[in-house]
Amino acid sequence: MRQPEPGYRPGPPARPALFVLAGRPAILAALGLAAGCASYFALPAEPSALWSVALAGLALAALQAARAIPQGAALGLAALAILAFAAGLARAQLRSHALGAGTPPQLVFGRPEPVTGWLEAVERNSRGRARLSIRLPRSRGDPVRRVRVLAAEPQLQPGDAVSILAIIEPPRRAPVPGSYDFRFNAYFAGIVGSGFAIAPLEPGPALAQDAAARVIARWRWQIAGHLRQRLPGRNGAMAAALLTGDRSGLTPQVSETLRAAGLGHVLAISGMHMALFAGGVFLILRFGLAAITPFARRFDAAGPAAVGALLAGAGYFLLSGGAIPTQRAFLMTAAVLTGVLVGRRALSLHTLALAMIFVLALQPEAVRGAGFQMSFAAVAALIACADLWFRRRRPAAPLDFGRGLLSGLGSLSLTSLIAGLATSGFAAFHFHRIAGFGLAGNLLAMPVFTFIVMPAGVAALFLMPFGLDGPALMVMSGGLDVMFAVADRVAGAPGALQPVIAAPGWVLPLYAAAFVTVLLGRGPLRLGGAGLAVAALIAWSLAPAPDLFISEGAVVVARDGAARDEWQASTRRRSRFAVTVFLEQRGAHAPPARAGLACDDMGCRGQGGGLRYVVLEQAEDWATDCARADLLVLMVDLPVWLHRRCRALVLDRARLDAGGGTLVWTRDGAIVRMQTVSTPGSNRPWERRRFSARE
Repeated sequence: MRQPEPGYRPGPPARPALFVLAGRPAILAALGLAAGCASYFALPAEPSALWSVALAGLALAALQAARAIPQGAALGLAALAILAFAAGLARAQLRSHALGAGTPPQLVFGRPEPVTGWLEAVERNSRGRARLSIRLPRSRGDPVRRVRVLAAEPQLQPGDAVSILAIIEPPRRAPVPGSYDFRFNAYFAGIVGSGFAIAPLEPGPALAQDAAARVIARWRWQIAGHLRQRLPGRNGAMAAALLTGDRSGLTPQVSETLRAAGLGHVLAISGMHMALFAGGVFLILRFGLAAITPFARRFDAAGPAAVGALLAGAGYFLLSGGAIPTQRAFLMTAAVLTGVLVGRRALSLHTLALAMIFVLALQPEAVRGAGFQMSFAAVAALIACADLWFRRRRPAAPLDFGRGLLSGLGSLSLTSLIAGLATSGFAAFHFHRIAGFGLAGNLLAMPVFTFIVMPAGVAALFLMPFGLDGPALMVMSGGLDVMFAVADRVAGAPGALQPVIAAPGWVLPLYAAAFVTVLLGRGPLRLGGAGLAVAALIAWSLAPAPDLFISEGAVVVARDGAARDEWQASTRRRSRFAVTVFLEQRGAHAPPARAGLACDDMGCRGQGGGLRYVVLEQAEDWATDCARADLLVLMVDLPVWLHRRCRALVLDRARLDAGGGTLVWTRDGAIVRMQTVSTPGSNRPWERRRFSARE
């Protein structure tokens, strides 16, 4: 044995790492970038660009200090996190302002006006009506802008130049604080207006722009139409949605059934679809090339098969429309196939982090979306559990078909369980409901979907140009029959779809931090993350509920006396959508009762949440109502100097227009907190009204 050199002293034993980030800077950079993007969008007012510069300078100084300190690894990681945070903050701000640049769209709002452009897609709204997405002509360098129009079924197809007479309105903000923000999402989707047609769609003037996008749109529509023609009914619509991303044939009832059965995720082309598609192509090419003896003796079939699968995956990405989950799925698939080419394992948290960085660099606003959060959460949980399984699994047993089949089904069931648990918290936060029997639906339907539906669909796509896709589509249709039978049975069970109350805005980042800690932590840190997740869920359930909601249309929704889950509305004629959204947030899907109001020619008065409120159509009798009410809601403007003379809190037309829908919390008959949709004076890029001079 070699003796130690003179002066040698054994160092302290290595301490086990409590966090997996050590040695994996890409993961830390991805988390910091996501935190920076999310922080920018969560700010109530537009920040100064100097904040990003100051944070970047601080991070660079910390990096220099870390290099000078003997054991400065921890400081270096902290500096990297700050630098990534600053980059996320700057990137989100740059993209937000870039989308508002360029020539304003030449649209007239509020009255009939012809809209010209090219038909990009045909979608369905919640009532099943056709909704046309029309991309507008634009100057070179301007961002893409489009309008959405409810219209009759079009005779033209996507990719065609069109013109339609419609009444267009600008996108509206969220109806309730914390609900889906139409204006925000429309801004980043390039949607500058939406409305309804008052005449049929007609051919428009010829266009020379967006040639490649128009070809892809026409290609998708033709393939989707072929699938719907060969497989009538919901099977054809589902096949089109799975293989092309075109959901125009799906009825709202079918989509709702799949969601209630916990199978709504199959509608979004994500990692599972991309893996089955590209993986199937890889296996077919590899076995086919291996069967060619002269080729197999000289070359490894895995390389050409990986290249072919990568090209097929890229085509599927273009065909499916390229949504956020599809982007992540394609990047991960490309990394795995590249790993096959270079002989390295590529499916890891490091690869997932690089995919997240790429997606956020292109679309930083995606960090707010349910698709982004659920997609990355599911894949991260699956990778972490797979790493744990590979480290602790027993040596492989001899080949046994029965044991292999049971192992495959068990792995598929475990995958569904892990992905479902990883996404359930994010899904409940965004959609305010949980599929009570979603695990059962996935365990029963996903084997059929994985081993029959998608492989047959992949085969149909490749055989379609030769007119030989009939048998493959028949197999796919049989698998879809089984999947829909499971969905119908599970969705029809009592309690299949459980409502969940809306969470306060701070719960989501707290829960996300706990999720990351559980995923990446070690030992006591992981236990602490689990405790933090439980604390977030408990705080969610115990958060005080608002006692009143005042819509932007001056409709008051208040608690119905002592009943904590029953509500009454001042009127059912106005703001019906806003009232419905508010009730869904509170876990109540029944229509509100008509408030027992005392009404006269001037307005109505009632009581809710311990407050006396008055809703006035006009302001003539404001002095009397100010003296006898705690809250005064007016459908007209009241001069500001009169607000100070009113004992009650005044929400007139100007305040409702500035703040939007308002939530009110009370205690002992007094208002203790209010929350509005918009912060007056915030002036965020997506809140600015950018109209043409013709408005």
